[in-house]
Parts: sequence; C-alpha cells; structure tokens
Amino acid sequence: MSVMTLPSTTLYPARKGERPITAQDIWSIPRVGTPVPSPDGTLLAVTVTTYDLEKNAGKGRIWLAPTSGKGGEPRALTSPEFSSSEPAFSPDGKRLAFTRKAEGGKPQLFLMPLDGGEAQKLTDLPLGAFDPSWLPDGSGIVFGAALIRGHLTAEATKTELERREKDPVKAQVTEDRFYRFWDTWLTTGEVPHLFLYDVASAKLRDLMPESTAWFDWMDPSGQYDLSPDGKELAYGGILFDEAKSLIRTAIFTVPVAGGAPVNLTPDHPADDARPRYTPDGKAIVYGMQHDPFFYADRVRLMRYDRARREHTPLLDQWDLTPMQWAFAEDGTLVFEAEEDGRTSAFALAAGERTPRRVVQGGSIAGLTPAHGGRIVFTLQNIAQPPEVHAAPMAGGTVERLTRFTDAALDKVALGEVREIRYEGSKGESVQMFLVLPPGYEAGKQYPLVQIVHGGPHAISGDTFHFRWSGQAFAAPGYIAALVNFQGSTSWGQDFAKRIQGAWAERPFEDVMKATDLLVASGMVDEKKMATAGGSYGGYMMSWIEGHTDRFRCIVNHAGVYDLMVQYASDVTQGRAQSMGGDAWDGLEAIDRWNPSRFAKGFSTPMLVIHGEKDYRVPVSHGLECYGVLKAKGVPARLVYFPDENHWVLKPANSILWYREVHAWLNRWLGA
Repeated sequence: MSVMTLPSTTLYPARKGERPITAQDIWSIPRVGTPVPSPDGTLLAVTVTTYDLEKNAGKGRIWLAPTSGKGGEPRALTSPEFSSSEPAFSPDGKRLAFTRKAEGGKPQLFLMPLDGGEAQKLTDLPLGAFDPSWLPDGSGIVFGAALIRGHLTAEATKTELERREKDPVKAQVTEDRFYRFWDTWLTTGEVPHLFLYDVASAKLRDLMPESTAWFDWMDPSGQYDLSPDGKELAYGGILFDEAKSLIRTAIFTVPVAGGAPVNLTPDHPADDARPRYTPDGKAIVYGMQHDPFFYADRVRLMRYDRARREHTPLLDQWDLTPMQWAFAEDGTLVFEAEEDGRTSAFALAAGERTPRRVVQGGSIAGLTPAHGGRIVFTLQNIAQPPEVHAAPMAGGTVERLTRFTDAALDKVALGEVREIRYEGSKGESVQMFLVLPPGYEAGKQYPLVQIVHGGPHAISGDTFHFRWSGQAFAAPGYIAALVNFQGSTSWGQDFAKRIQGAWAERPFEDVMKATDLLVASGMVDEKKMATAGGSYGGYMMSWIEGHTDRFRCIVNHAGVYDLMVQYASDVTQGRAQSMGGDAWDGLEAIDRWNPSRFAKGFSTPMLVIHGEKDYRVPVSHGLECYGVLKAKGVPARLVYFPDENHWVLKPANSILWYREVHAWLNRWLGA
C-alpha cells in the first residue's frame, strides 16, 4: 500500500501515565472559573468547582491566590459545606461579596471580611441572587435577582410561586412566537431585575422596578456595568419586537438613584450587548451585530458618547469577533477573540484602530484586567484543563498561577495532539486537530473517529472539552479527528456564513476529504472508521448516514434529523436563512439538505442519544431518526435522558454517556 506523507504540526506531546483517561477522571478534574483580581492587584479570587459522584452534584468553593507565581499557594476562603461563587472584592479590598447556595436552595448574596470572620447572609430572595458588583465608593452592592412578570416585587413573586406550587394545573398557554429557551419555559414569567443592597442600612432597593426585559439566558452574569461615579447603570436587555417578529438585545441605562430605564439603541437592526463604561465615564462601549438572522454575525465594537448621545464605530472593520471586553485602568480595552481554532487575548489602546495580540496559543477565557498593567485569565488546551494564568498587558511571558487540576491527572496518560491544514471543499483551506491514542506507534494503523462539532457556527477548539473530550475519544486506542469545516467560526465572517442555505454541502465534503487524507497517510485503518457529532454535528451524522457507507458506525447526539421539526425549536428566527427557505415558501430548497429525505441510503449502525428537556433540538428528532432506522432494519441503539437538555451535564448521566459511546465504538471498531 502506498503511504502519503501527512504534513502536520505537533502542538502537545504525548504524556505518559499509568492508564488512559476515563469519564471518571474527567469528573474528578476541578473546574476552574473566572479569576477576579483584588483592587491592588496582589490577589485574585477564583471559584473552583468539584464534583461528588455519589451525590451526583458539584459545589463551588472560592479560593484566594496570589497574582504572582512566587507569592505562595492558593488558600480556600469559603466553606466546603455550601456552594459558593461569583466573588467581588470591595473597592478597599477588605471584604468579599459572593453568592452562596445551600443544598436544594437558591443562591443568595453573602458578605465576608477578608481579615477573618464569618460570612454574613444579606438576602433571602425567592428566586435567588446573582452577579454582585460594588458601588465605587463601597457603600452598596448591585446584583441581579429574578422576579415574575405581573408580580414585580420579592414579596409578590414569593406569593405567586407558592400559589403555583399548590395549583394542580401545570399547563403553559401562549400566543408568543418566542415562548421557551434551552430547557426553560419563558411563559412562567421570570425576568431579571438589578437591586442595590445598601451596606449601612441593610436595605434593598429595586433599580428597575417596572422592567420586563430579559438578560442572556445562557449566562445572565456580566450583562451590566456601573459608571465610574456610581450614578448610572448600563445593561443589555432582551426584548421581543412584535412589529418585526424578532428577538433582539438593546442597550439600556438607568439612574442608580431611581428612574425609568432609557433604551439607547431602539432602532438598531440586531443585537447590542455587554455595555462597558470608559474609565473617564464619558462613553459606553458595547458590541453590535447587523444581521438578526445570522447568530454568528461578527460583533463590531461601538462607542456611545454620553454627552453628545452619539454612536460611532470603535472597531468595526476587524474580521474577528471580540468577546468579554473590559477596560484597564489606562483606558486600554482588552478582549478575547476566536482565531484559527483558538481563543486569544487582544488589546486596543485609546486612539488605536487595530487590536494588538497579547496572548496566543490554546484558549483563554474569563479575561480580566488587573492593577499594574497585567491581565488574568484561564488558559486551556486539548491536553490541559483550564488553570489561572497572568500576563503583562503589553505582551510578554505568560505565567501559570494555579495547579488545581494536577492531582486529578497525575496518573493519566494523554495522547499527542497534532494540527493539520488541508484542501477542503471547493479548494478552500481547512484546519483540523488530531488526537493520537496514548502509546501511539508510527507506522501502525489505528481506528478513526471523526468528531463533528455543533453549531454549525462554532469550533472544535484547542480546549479540554469536558463533554466531548478529544482525549477521551482517543483513549481506547483510536485516532480522534476534529475538523473545523467551512461554517466554523474563528476564520472570519465569510468562512462562517458561506454554508447558509446549504448546511451539508461544504462541511460534508470537508469531513470526507479529511478522512481521505488520513487514510492515504497510512495512519488509519479504512475498515475501522466511525464518526460522532452533536447538535449540528448530529445533523451531519444523519446526513452521512444517507450519503456514504464508509463508516462502520455513527454516534448521533441531540442531532437535527428533520429540518422541518426545527420549527419546534426554541429559536426559529433565522431558520429560513440557514435551511434554505421557509416551510411555506422554499420547501424544495429545505428538502435538498434535509437528512430525513435520504433514508433510502441508511445502512450504517447508529447510536442515537437525546435529552427530553432539549428545546434547541427537540427530542422528536432523535426519536424519529431512531424509529426510521429500526423500521428499516438498520442496527440502532437509543439512549434517552429524561432529565437532560441539549447537553448532558449531570455527572452520573455523563459517565453513562461516555460508557455507551465507548461501548458502541468498541462493538463496531474494536479497541
């Protein structure tokens, strides 16, 4: 057999250990959260979550760590008895506000002195508290709390919840287009409000008592900012535009002293989000999208002049999307952005028009400026879980500050990670990561598992993915390939958007060309190949099922099977653009890329996995796909989670997920 040389770059070498990684190992790894620096920049607070597999639950604990690797070891600040998170230092650095949740309860606001003493509970709200921030003078703490529409006080919300608990009727009734999200019915009426807790009087005051706007449902924290003088709040509020039948986020301001919110961007076409005041308080910087039907439309940074009430572009010609932006003391704007399958740190100094890359390699998250011209963040890659790091904002050496995950991986063997670029569909350059099995031997052929990411406008990034771990897929003795097909993010707007209206065409060809390349290299046994994917990746699994028989088996998690069923999804805005048409005007175009229309070609054994609470890709997709396979006589297995959404998040369920996936692969590929 002729063997083609495969040009590749080794990113991370193999790591020796006593055994390959398992699902139990993955759940033993502490999950390190966003670092929060102290005002003087000498310390940081970070939430570290660990999981108890017997209790099938996790708890967060806040640790204090020095911002220099020479400053000593981190120390636990909060009790292991409760789950604590969202630390916020007081302006003088002497106290820490945070949220704490007792078992079975809602998170409430707490306050702890850092020189010793017990934490004091500040709130007892019916739906809990989140995202505390201090007023600049230290006199109060602003935080979020949910209330129920029509019952917009804590007392009225509590009464309404008690009434609902006793009511035998649990029906949801609506005429709204947008009535549920992810795993939650929006018809129950919960909306976030921002409250002020006055430290001296211990009194609470609702800062937006009449508001019915939502915050980001996936992560409501980080959606507001305080002006430097503490007199105003800016926040991103989600509204439904009845006239246009669109959901969009707008930027609002509200006086801290009291008053009605003001919408600063009422006429903008799509989402405006994450307002941040400049250090001098003269302006608000926010992110703006132009296309309400393309969720991956790149974000442009805008500047709102508060005195002139004018919106002007700050960074609108850049082809990447800024994320998690924040101002440093000197007015430099620091932010994250996906690029080339990674997430890097960038800085934009006052007056500059081109961002400067500060940290590159692996994937950063939780980027936060610290005193003294430094930034702190978590950094991870395919071979290393997240840990806290720091770097000079001007650029320079990245310093690792924590080692919370070392003990969990001490005896675990990990595979070498490589990167390959190749010619994909229509001659375009495509990138993929390759994870080799522990103990890989050059010249030997291995089974292949092609892992297709979801989205489709997302990435198989250089991250230690806990739910879809490339290392866990490679552990039994497989080569795991993670193709960033056309349609993926981090390569600019055109690369992401070019698959609109033809979801399967280029991505399918990209995955097939990657498979051809690996077979031609001699690394892969062509008779032992499988493919796995979730969400859009699951859509691609069903498409592959109907268009090739080259794989021995398929794993389809929460996959789109019938494009028409996506009208039952939580978000139907933009479906016509992504699918090629509307049900009443473009059915032929939809069917051209609808996997369910190609069942005639189904022959490959498939493992189908789905969660009942999945409102993004409703469970009927999985049940229909499984039913067609069984009726046609194709070997199939169904794993149904009654208590999971689009993702499998509970430890015991996740361990079962990995066990079923590995058993299915072993059944058809061997190990």
